[in-house]
Amino acid sequence: MPALQRDEAQTRFQLIDVHRYDIALDLTQGDDLFGSRAVIHFTAHAAGDTFVELKPAELHHVTLDGHRLDPTTLDDNRLPLTGLTPGPHELRLDATMRYSRTGEGMHRFTDPADGETYVYTQLFMEDVQRVFAAFDQPDLKAVFALTVTAPTDWTVLGNGIATQGDPGHWTLAPTPLISSYLVAVIAGPWHSVHTEHAGLPFGIHCRRSLAPHLDADADEILDLTRRCFDRFHEIFDEPYPFDSYDQAFVPEFNAGAMENPGLVTFRDVFVFRSAVTDTERQNRGMVIAHEMAHMWFGDLVTLQWWDDIWLNESFAEYMGYQVLAEASRGESGGTPPRTWGTDTWTDFAIARKGWGYDADQRPSTHPVAPAPEDVPDTASALLNFDGISYAKGASALRQLVAWMGEKDFLAGINDHFARHRFGNATLADFIDSLARASDRDVHAWAERWLRTTGVDTLTPVVEEDTDGRWSVSVEQTGSQDGTRPHRLTIGLYDHDRTTPGRLLPREPLSWDVPDGGRHSATGGRPALLLLNDQDLTYAKVRLDPVSWDTALGALSGLPEPLTRAVVWNAARDMVRDGELAPTAFLDAARAHLPYETDLAVVQGVLAFARTEIADRYLRADERHAALTTLTALSRDILRRTEGPEHGSEAGLRLTAVRAFIDSATTPEGLQDWLDDGSVPGGPRLDPELRWRILGRLATLGAAPLDELRATIDAELARDPSATGREGAARCHAALPDPAAKQAAWEALFTTDDEKALSNYLFTATAAGFWAPEQPDLLRPYVTRYFTDVPALAAARGPALAAAAGRYAFPALFVEEHTLRLGEACLTDGDPTPALRRKLVDQLDDLRRALKVRAAAGEA
Repeated sequence: MPALQRDEAQTRFQLIDVHRYDIALDLTQGDDLFGSRAVIHFTAHAAGDTFVELKPAELHHVTLDGHRLDPTTLDDNRLPLTGLTPGPHELRLDATMRYSRTGEGMHRFTDPADGETYVYTQLFMEDVQRVFAAFDQPDLKAVFALTVTAPTDWTVLGNGIATQGDPGHWTLAPTPLISSYLVAVIAGPWHSVHTEHAGLPFGIHCRRSLAPHLDADADEILDLTRRCFDRFHEIFDEPYPFDSYDQAFVPEFNAGAMENPGLVTFRDVFVFRSAVTDTERQNRGMVIAHEMAHMWFGDLVTLQWWDDIWLNESFAEYMGYQVLAEASRGESGGTPPRTWGTDTWTDFAIARKGWGYDADQRPSTHPVAPAPEDVPDTASALLNFDGISYAKGASALRQLVAWMGEKDFLAGINDHFARHRFGNATLADFIDSLARASDRDVHAWAERWLRTTGVDTLTPVVEEDTDGRWSVSVEQTGSQDGTRPHRLTIGLYDHDRTTPGRLLPREPLSWDVPDGGRHSATGGRPALLLLNDQDLTYAKVRLDPVSWDTALGALSGLPEPLTRAVVWNAARDMVRDGELAPTAFLDAARAHLPYETDLAVVQGVLAFARTEIADRYLRADERHAALTTLTALSRDILRRTEGPEHGSEAGLRLTAVRAFIDSATTPEGLQDWLDDGSVPGGPRLDPELRWRILGRLATLGAAPLDELRATIDAELARDPSATGREGAARCHAALPDPAAKQAAWEALFTTDDEKALSNYLFTATAAGFWAPEQPDLLRPYVTRYFTDVPALAAARGPALAAAAGRYAFPALFVEEHTLRLGEACLTDGDPTPALRRKLVDQLDDLRRALKVRAAAGEA
């Protein structure tokens, strides 16, 4: 399917205006196909030629202004429209379309728990043409009016309020002007919870087998939705622009969520079947707030071309964390819905920001706002949905707010909405609106922050004299032009003489880099000096030797979790840059995590220690000791949180249990937990923990193969859900058995549509397959990966290509041989753009891991 070129989109935009789509979908034609009829009303400004996009199983009939067109002129996904005359036109297309199994277009899913079937659309970027014909570019906004024919026991929802006439015949209220990629339909026997707020119907929806779990959290989800809705109305002048607000938790969804106007779709793992921590609930809340922010920034005002995806995602990411923090504090009235256990910006710092730092140091880095010519088509645009457009962009906006002030920032945002409502806008439009609200040089700021690449590194230079005076300045290196400005806080901390291991704050310093000069003070230098305390800017920071020694001894004694997160991030970056031995990071975790009270910090540090340090940055002969350290650390947290007086720390216990399972080097203990159905002192084993233990036992080969297979099959019979199927696939692929590996490989890399795995089953199988404990068994598949993956990506599309590059890559083989094979694949394998991007990133991570190992060996 050829990607739409930017210059083609510009030419078409100049030629036509699109007014209205009347779409009729028939979902009663069987398991593989559905009917799609489109009537498109548009105006040509001049005589000329253009095309409409459609990717059907079969195109039956086409007319333009009542004149038949030849369906065989459809070339791949483009139907030419030649000889257009100035004035209004009506295009009619009747086609049969194919359901998707990869989360693109119209995805169809049959729930193994009860046999019920559900369909939903995901039309992002260029997938609307998999569902109906469209002039598929974001700046040709139109009104969309849909009718849907569905089985009579199904419910249909869309962007506008849905009404059912005759049984199975649904009409969706016409939308305001929106882009084609934002059209949404879901259909199936949904379980729904309805309410009303601010005069609008609100609803949450999931498949029937998840109904008890959605009902258990419905009050929390709806309460938080109302709070976020009210908070957005407090800070935005423009009212919510659509007629309803539905949130649907749908199966096998590729993204976290999608901001369809009036009908947000979420991956249904957010309907929690098993116990979760408060930070996981908080993350769900952030996604709810993030998608709601898009109703204004992305849906009301939409990017003109895909070079400005950051305008959607960075803004929603920033507002998601900020509005959640405000809404969950009860600022919209009433009592908070939940004590999250961590500040939202602490979670952002420890769990999200590293995504941006990592992406910005790879060869594939790009500016937050790339130049239009650097995004020449939709295929290249799709690659930019990454840590830069989300985490770095949100960090940049947080820095912008710190620099220009929240009042002026929000005034600029509201000006932007007023000037471009129901239209399209560019970076230049956005910056102009901010500049109109501020006397600061926002244009210069944007050039240095949004048009450059790379991460700055900020290093303190501390000097002392014999008279008790000390001074500090800040060295800046790293970003593309070396002059990116930073407004930050420097935290100053002293040892508490009454409580060993505790640090007390002095009055912090406010600092502008590179203009801060040198600060001098008396009274003795602080024990710890921390750049970017409060985490207001986007930069790697270093600690001077005295401060680092203090942190090693008293990190858990810092008073604020966000401060501790900044220190842990500094240690993480030092490991990745070869400046701190991976074992030193583990030692710090062993010393301080047992005393850490913030869930986000514990989860973030354990995740880096387990997946990056143990599996990649340490040599194979060092891995066992690392895992032993992590299991001992986990036991310490379990001991500290045992007993009824620690009931509020259930999240820490759950985190420690997960880490213990994932790090166990022998089955002892795990099998006892599985047999007993509980961890001593809690928690009881729910499906997630049972599958996690089974996966580890399978990886370790904890019993004869036949016995392990029987245990996996018995667990699947006990949990026949979609999640259970994924757990079983992961466990079978993890078995240390040549036949199991061969079967998993064939399932992963088949290009036969009838046998191909869905996106979620693919990911689960790949996750089980590459077990670091099984290098001899897996080594032959390293070469096979680079031989087989290009054909898979070409056959199954960008979503599976990205999954294959991310989850099926042989990352555990940190070897020059793997690097050479990957480089050869890039040169000779002709990978698709989505696969190429993932391979480039994976190979860069591999080079970094090799350098970290080399630096540790030389230390």
